Amino acid sequence: MKQRELRERAAELPAEPGVYQFLEDNTVRYVGKALELRDRVRSYADPRSERIRQMVARADDIDIALTETETQALLLEANLIKRHQPRYNVRLKDDKSYPLVQFTNHSVPRIEVTRDPDSDATVFGPYTEVKRLETAVKALREVYGLRGCSDHKYNNRNRPCLEYEVGLCSAPCTGEIDATAYRSAVESAVQFFEGKTGILADPLRQEMQAAATAEEFERAANIRDRLAVIESFHGGGEAAVSSEDNSHTAETTSERAVDVFGVAIEGTTATVARLHSDNGQLVDRSQHRLNAPTGEDRASAVLTAFLTQYYAERSLPDAILCSEHPHDNDVREWLSVEGVNIRVPGTGRESKLIDLALKNARNGSVHDNESAALADALGFSIINRIEGFDVSHSQGRAVVGSNVCFIDGSAATDAYRRKRLTDTNDDYARMQELLTWRAKRACDGRDERPDPDLIVIDGGKGQLRAAREAVETTGWDVSTIALAKADELVVTPNGVHDWDADAPQLHLLQRVRDEAHRFAVQYHQSIRDDIHTVLSDVPGVGEQTQQALLRRFGSVENVRSASRDALCDVPGVGKQTADTIANRL
Repeated sequence: MKQRELRERAAELPAEPGVYQFLEDNTVRYVGKALELRDRVRSYADPRSERIRQMVARADDIDIALTETETQALLLEANLIKRHQPRYNVRLKDDKSYPLVQFTNHSVPRIEVTRDPDSDATVFGPYTEVKRLETAVKALREVYGLRGCSDHKYNNRNRPCLEYEVGLCSAPCTGEIDATAYRSAVESAVQFFEGKTGILADPLRQEMQAAATAEEFERAANIRDRLAVIESFHGGGEAAVSSEDNSHTAETTSERAVDVFGVAIEGTTATVARLHSDNGQLVDRSQHRLNAPTGEDRASAVLTAFLTQYYAERSLPDAILCSEHPHDNDVREWLSVEGVNIRVPGTGRESKLIDLALKNARNGSVHDNESAALADALGFSIINRIEGFDVSHSQGRAVVGSNVCFIDGSAATDAYRRKRLTDTNDDYARMQELLTWRAKRACDGRDERPDPDLIVIDGGKGQLRAAREAVETTGWDVSTIALAKADELVVTPNGVHDWDADAPQLHLLQRVRDEAHRFAVQYHQSIRDDIHTVLSDVPGVGEQTQQALLRRFGSVENVRSASRDALCDVPGVGKQTADTIANRL
C-alpha cells in the first residue's frame, strides 16, 4: 500500500476508539488499537521500523472495528491477535481470548458467553473477567427468562426443559411466553449491556429486600453478592497504586496474589518467565515464547503485548511486578482500573524476585525444547498444541472418553473435555465414536477451542486406525498418531518410531498419553460408582435406564434434584418409576 493510498484510506476513518487490521490478500497481517483510528492509521504512512514498513508495503486493505472505550479496544486487539496470529504482531502462542456476550440472530434470540461469536449476532465486549460476565448473564436469564439452549434443542422441544423449571428460561420453545413478550425481555437485556445497569440491578435489589423481609438471610446474602457484581459491571475495579510507586512491597500491603515477570530476548525470540507468589510463597512458575519485535525498548514492547494476551480468561492477581515498564499507557491504565498494582521494583525482596524471573527467562524452556524436538522428529514445522484421547470402561460398562490438551508442553486443564460413550466392549469403535464427536464439533464450529497441531491416541495400530477413520470421515484436517504402552512405540500413518527412552519428544508424548489415561479412568470410576451404589438400588431402573438418566442429567446428584416431570422426559421412565426414583434418592 503506497503512502498516498494509505493517507486517503485513513482520511475516511472515524476519529473514534477501535481496532484496525492491515490485510494482505484478505489475510490479517497486523492488528493494532487506537484512541482515534483516523490519526493512528495515518501515522503508518511514516513507519517507525523497517519491519512495519515492510508490512505496510505488502498490505492491500485496512479493516476496522469500532469500540465504545479504549479498554474494549485493548482487549479486542488481544482477541484478534490470538485468533489470526498476524505475522507482524508480537504473539503469545496460547489459545486464550477474552470473553464476549452475544444475542444470536434468531427470531427467538439466545444469550451466551462466547469467545467466537457468530458473524450475524449482536455482540458486546470483550470483557476482562469471565466469571463476572457469567454472573451477569445468569442474573439476566433469571430476571428476564432468556434461553441459553442451542437452536437444535430449541427446535425439537415439545415440553419445557429443566431450565424452565428452575427459573432460567421462560420456555418460548413451547409457547409459555409469546414472541412479543420475549423480544421485549431481550431488549431489556441488551440495554443492560449498553450501560443501563438499573435494568438488572433494580429487580435484584427488590428480590434481595423481599428475601430479607421473609428472613431468608442466606438467599438475601447470595443476591447481595450478585448485586455487587452487577452494579460494578460497567464501572471497572477499584483505584490502584501508581505504577511508579516502588516504595512498598507485597508484605506491607493487602496483596495476596502476585505475578512476577522477567523478559529475555535472544535474536528474534523473546522468553517471558512468570513466577506466581501466594501469601509470600512461590507456588508456580511458567515460561512463554514470543517472536521479538525490532527497534528500541524491545523488552517493554514484549511485556505490553504479553500482558493483555496472557490474562485472557486467567484471573488477574493483586499485583504485577515487571522487569520493565510496559510502554503502553493503555495497558497500565486497564490494570489500574481492574484494581491491579503494577510496578518495577528497585530494591528489596521484590527486586530479588525480578532477578529470579530474569534468570528463568534466560535459561529458556525445557518444554519448548521438547515441542521442537517432536516437530523435528515428525517432520512438522511447529507443534504448539497437542490433544490426547483415551477410552476407559469396565468390561463394556460405564464407557467414557477423555480429551486432554497440552500447550507448549504444559497441561492446559481448562481445555480438558470428557464424554460418556455407548456401553459396549469394543475399544476401537468407542475410540472412533470419541474422535467423531470431537471432529464434528470442530467442523461445525461448536467447539470454541482451536484445532490442535497434533492428536495423540492412547493405544496402538487398531486405535489409531479407528481414530483416523473418524477424523478423515468428518473432513477434519488434523494429524493423528498413537503411543502404545507396551513397548512405548510411536505409531504414525507412515510407520512406527522406536525412539530412545530419554528422547525429549518421547517424554512429551508420554505425558500427554498418561494424562489422557488418568483423566479417562477418573471419569470412568465416578460414573461406575454412581451407577452401582445408588441408581442400581432403585426398583425398576435397569442398566439402560441408568445410562439414559445419566446422559440426560449428567450425574446422580442432578437426578436427585430433578422434578418428576423432568424425569418422565427420559425414555423408559414412567410416572411410577419417577416417583420411585424421587422417593429413593
